Amino acid sequence: MAQMPINLAPRPSTGEPLEPAQIEKLILLGQEAKKFAYCPYSNFPVGAALLTLDGKIFSGCNIENASYPLGTCAERTAIQKAISEGYKEFRAIAITSNMKNDFIAPCGACRQVMREFGKHWYVYMTKEDGTYDVRTVHELLPASFGPDDLHKTK
Repeated sequence: MAQMPINLAPRPSTGEPLEPAQIEKLILLGQEAKKFAYCPYSNFPVGAALLTLDGKIFSGCNIENASYPLGTCAERTAIQKAISEGYKEFRAIAITSNMKNDFIAPCGACRQVMREFGKHWYVYMTKEDGTYDVRTVHELLPASFGPDDLHKTK
């Protein structure tokens, strides 16, 4: 069943970070998504909330598998849900976990998937208490390879 996206007021893509209320909302929705994580092997739940350019939010959690490589990170779950609903332009994503002493950062595969949809959107990496560090996709994956590096043919 399709997720009903939550609306946040759209804001023009100015390259500026989100307003504090938008950040708080994303972090809270990521924490809610984390509750649904399926992580019987790592016992490390992760949640994510993805904000589209027009203000829709899609959440995701990590989903592990006994065949470890088939597991999916929370960030990719949220992105795949958004893509499957027709959204391909993103403003930000918040990633939440139970880490107390450090910020949760996306893995290399998630960074590459994020890069597929642009370099200049924001990644809010949180601690369990909701404090965060923010970077752009480009800062997390400098000198990246993306769609603009491929010769497109018709």
